[in-house]
Amino acid sequence: MRYACLIYYHPKTLFGGSPEANAVLAECAGYDEVLKASGHFVTAEALVLPEEAMTVQVRDGKMSSVDGPFMETKEILGGIIVIEARDLNEAVRVASGHPLATIGFVEVRPVVDFSQPPPVL
Repeated sequence: MRYACLIYYHPKTLFGGSPEANAVLAECAGYDEVLKASGHFVTAEALVLPEEAMTVQVRDGKMSSVDGPFMETKEILGGIIVIEARDLNEAVRVASGHPLATIGFVEVRPVVDFSQPPPVL
């Protein structure tokens, strides 16, 4: 099963130049290789800072857009990794090994399997 690992961090903490943050950034450079070696890696992408983003919505057939992210938060979504794991417990264990988990957060979510019926709410 596939899981999306959404990586959140506070930009001032990560890019503030502390020895801890610099060590984490250095470790991140090779983490995809760790996941590949373990057979968990599917894909990964880092995201630019939210100031370079645009948020788009369509209501009643009309599109509007604004600069920046939809939410104002201290922590930002900084990247995603999609991994393959047996179950959520294994996915959480794998995600906990990401260097950014030590100074940020990694949210682990199962990826939707569209061959299955949608959830009933």
